Amino acid sequence: MPGANGYSILFEPVKIGPVTARNRFYQVPHCNGMGHVRPQAEAAMRGMKAEGGWAVVSTQETEIHPTSDLGPYAENRLWDEHDIPALRLMTQQVHDHGALAAIQLAHNGHHATNHLTRAPVLAPSDGPIDTVFPKQARAMDKQDIRNLRRWHRAAARRAKEAGFDIVYVYAGHQMTLAQHFLLPQFNSRSDEYGGSLENRVRLTRELLEETREELDGHCAVAFRFAVDQMMGADGMQAHEEGRAVVEMLAELPDLWDVNVSDWSNDSQTTRFQPQDGFQVPYIDFVKQVTSKPVVGVGRFTSPDLMASLVSKGVLDLIGAARPSIADPFLPRKIEAGRIEEIRECIGCNICVSADNLGVPIRCTQNPTMGEEWRRGWHPEKIAPKGKETSALVVGSGPAGLECALQLSNRGYDVTLAEAAPEFGGRALRESRLSGLAAWKRVADNRLWQLQQRANVQMFTDSPMNAAEVADLEIPNVFIATGSRWLRDGSGRSSRAPLALAGLPVFTPDDIMAGKLPPADGPVLIYDDDQAYIGGVLAHHLAAAGRKVILATPGAVVSAFTELTLEQARVQASLIEAGVEIIPLHLLHSADADGATLACAYTGRPRAAAGASLLMVTARRRETALYDALKADHADRFTTLELLGDAAAPGLIADAVFAGHMAARNFERDPAAADADWFRRELISLNGMGGE
Repeated sequence: MPGANGYSILFEPVKIGPVTARNRFYQVPHCNGMGHVRPQAEAAMRGMKAEGGWAVVSTQETEIHPTSDLGPYAENRLWDEHDIPALRLMTQQVHDHGALAAIQLAHNGHHATNHLTRAPVLAPSDGPIDTVFPKQARAMDKQDIRNLRRWHRAAARRAKEAGFDIVYVYAGHQMTLAQHFLLPQFNSRSDEYGGSLENRVRLTRELLEETREELDGHCAVAFRFAVDQMMGADGMQAHEEGRAVVEMLAELPDLWDVNVSDWSNDSQTTRFQPQDGFQVPYIDFVKQVTSKPVVGVGRFTSPDLMASLVSKGVLDLIGAARPSIADPFLPRKIEAGRIEEIRECIGCNICVSADNLGVPIRCTQNPTMGEEWRRGWHPEKIAPKGKETSALVVGSGPAGLECALQLSNRGYDVTLAEAAPEFGGRALRESRLSGLAAWKRVADNRLWQLQQRANVQMFTDSPMNAAEVADLEIPNVFIATGSRWLRDGSGRSSRAPLALAGLPVFTPDDIMAGKLPPADGPVLIYDDDQAYIGGVLAHHLAAAGRKVILATPGAVVSAFTELTLEQARVQASLIEAGVEIIPLHLLHSADADGATLACAYTGRPRAAAGASLLMVTARRRETALYDALKADHADRFTTLELLGDAAAPGLIADAVFAGHMAARNFERDPAAADADWFRRELISLNGMGGE
């Protein structure tokens, strides 16, 4: 029963205009890289959230017109009636599990590129589009504004026909025309839509009023509004114009969905914002101003914090995007008192990176995310074991832990052997670096569950050779021995080792093991990996009192983190920590006098100081045990499989996924596994024709 575990307040129904949410868990709109391109996959993913107990499940932003074309990114579309069937797939699956379906209508203004449609980009005032491309937006005239209002009204009508219960007007993330009109930095108009705040709010008011009129009590109207740009006096602030907007429109929407702007602020990583509920100080005034229900976000993972915010009258509904991705069954687990089983979001933004790459969503904690339709995976269910009875997993990093957990869930007797004194592998090691403490949740969640299983034996301090593995006579062996960072400088830019002599050379593995470079001179970090770890190590060493110089072939530090919305914070934090950054340079060689760099474009040499080197280049797969078993004992095994970084070094998310897939595919017929390895959504050619 909900009341049995002290969180009954979270399971009270909430009335939202003409509809009622069955509890207070609200999956706010979030992108997923599926959208209009993969509607069946999106519907299955959203339906899984509803099955997991979320009372409201929202789409991502949904383009209302071809002048708001976000291609190549696969958002939803509601350009005309032809888009209704795809969206109805989602509402049907959400309704099948007793939840409400919400749609976030959007015209993206100068955030849209219109690369597909080649339509003119519309904005409150003339100016560049949001992306680096030689194209500008034009100021909307009065007819453009009337057209926008008509398009939005028509999209609301189609949303109702598609079965949605809640329809959004969207003014957030600095991505939509409604918000662009609100902000003086984008709106320099001198007519009734510009100048005073009342004038800048005019378009939003019209959209809200006309959406309400069009829906005519059949659906609720939600308003997603960024109350603060987190720019101080240079932008909208919650205690000034942000509050004033809420006061002006207080009773107009049926629901206030409030957050901060832009997306990099709203979805901050734990590396730079470790606090759950970090947005509360910006949004806690809203319920003082309106009688309508309020939903807010802030990477909520603690049921105690959720209940407290409701009890204190800060929020009516607990909003989540990333926590609902990490664990779609979070509400069900709280309701059942299974708090320890929740897969807490680690705030790594791998989900965000997928959207920025234009590919389907994925998650470090939840390997089934995005695979609900195309692989038929369920986050809480897995097929029972076949004829085999036991398995050995060697290595307890992310891949090994996930593989062992899912094999045990299937009913196999599992032995997990770890050579190190502690379980966790790279998830544990990386969590000891500055800013990555939350990443330990990857190991902690799986270890806790494995420790509850009677069919699992776990051993640390257990390095194994091929003969010892063979002597165990366990016929199914999964090798997850990970990878190690190279020390010789070979990597992305130089596939051959570099000439490194006269200086002590360290790797990320050394730093994670607590072996730091000496403090008697600068540490030169060469980051040819260009992902996240180089910047993390630079900050970690600077915090330990080292003088740090970071050289990289990239134009910026940790270029990969552009995809996770944190590159600007990475670079700023290193500058503030006193790290000297040398971009666009390759490491050529090193000797006792220091290092020689070379311009990435001209090859022009440049000297760089350094009493020691930290090489962040590439990793070597640890396959010695697998190779020996395959060479000398292959006939003794039914299964011998290499997993995770030992098979292909990548992100922690990739390792978790690999471990999960191995457990799912164990004892499956290879032909069947090949046949449905990757289910595609194919474009129908029915109805093709022409003049």
